[in-house]
Amino acid sequence: MGAEARADRALRSVDLARVAGISTQQVRNYEAAGVLPPASRTESGYRVFTPRHRAALLTFRGLAKGYGPGPARNMLHAVHEGDVPAALELVNECHATLHEQRRSLRTASEALTATAERAPEEATPSRGVLRIGELAHQLGLRPSALRVWEAAGLLSPHREPGTGYRGFGPAEIRDARLIALLRQSRYPLPQIRTVLEGLRETGGTGELRAALARRDAELTARTAAMLEGAGLLYAYLRDHASGDPAATAGPVAGDRSGSGPDRRGADGFGDAGAPGRAD
Repeated sequence: MGAEARADRALRSVDLARVAGISTQQVRNYEAAGVLPPASRTESGYRVFTPRHRAALLTFRGLAKGYGPGPARNMLHAVHEGDVPAALELVNECHATLHEQRRSLRTASEALTATAERAPEEATPSRGVLRIGELAHQLGLRPSALRVWEAAGLLSPHREPGTGYRGFGPAEIRDARLIALLRQSRYPLPQIRTVLEGLRETGGTGELRAALARRDAELTARTAAMLEGAGLLYAYLRDHASGDPAATAGPVAGDRSGSGPDRRGADGFGDAGAPGRAD
């Protein structure tokens, strides 16, 4: 029996598992999580899947490549709960996040040209030395972020005699600006150390440019994967959801994702690359 004929009959867990290259337990997990629509059962309790389940599974796998497993799971769960607008809202949120990441990358590239290649004195504000609060204010950060960077060996401010206050000179101000931009582009502190060491030792910007180029390639690849996944989701909605997806998309409601940015960085920068703010 050919593949087309098999696609028209009932499917078992093992059939779906083979399609996606996963275990039968993972198929059951996907059903429980709402990635797959509920399966009917035989009198003996075995799950009975259909071509719709196969399409849902392949859609999830495609979405996960660009949007990530969590958002992909939430999108299909919303679809199977009958809330197509919520699923499309999640798509919009992911694209908006990617857009902000690309904007941050562009800002970092522009700053590299405008700041890193100038002499430190040219990048200095009107005052030659800034205290930690002043520099943090200029960068839109908390002072604690600068302390974390100092503890990580990225900054070396001098201490004022008598008071012990930190003083940031031209070179430290320049470095702090570059660190902030790289953190906004989601670079970890150890990688930033390598970039700064090359900048300080040779005055060159090759490592920094290479880091930004790698990030640009990553974002471009993710954009293409998201585009492919969105096409799969549209086809699934068209073929297996109720009505035309364009017609079922109502007004966008409030935030339904329930998954804000993970701000695990001690300097206030999380995976979304945004500086933490005090309430």
